[in-house]
Amino acid sequence: MQGRSNEEMGNVSLLGNQGTNYLDNYAPEILESFPNKHLDNDYFVKFNCPEFTSLCPMTGQPDFATIYISYVPGEKMVESKSLKLYLFSFRNHGDFHEDCMNIIMKDLIKLMEPKYIEVWGKFTPRGGISIDPYCNYGQPGTKWDDMAWERLKNHDLYPEKVDNR
Repeated sequence: MQGRSNEEMGNVSLLGNQGTNYLDNYAPEILESFPNKHLDNDYFVKFNCPEFTSLCPMTGQPDFATIYISYVPGEKMVESKSLKLYLFSFRNHGDFHEDCMNIIMKDLIKLMEPKYIEVWGKFTPRGGISIDPYCNYGQPGTKWDDMAWERLKNHDLYPEKVDNR
């Protein structure tokens, strides 16, 4: 980004890189972060990723989902292109839906140490059933920990109408 110093951008090397390398095996090391310039206020950042794919660990068949990632940043934020490439790296990764969502959340916690984060996968039906795992995390001992429990406790209290996606 023009006009920004390396210090302002943090560890961002993929954005604007014309030679993008799409990794098709799980690659958490591709995630990059940059400093949150608005530490004086709390706010949500939400990513909607409608083209997530992974593989069933038992059959090898592809699973498709929309992934929703929402977080309240601490000192660092995830760079969106690195997140896109990271999510793409699940393409040939064999894990159950619930595992994928928890892995994504834990990798993002490790990268950013957010105040709060939630990851929700809405998978397309296979065999007549869809699976929509939700996981969240709030920094322990803070109001964010309390918020995580409240949101988990009330999660999907009023589920949306599912129209065969």
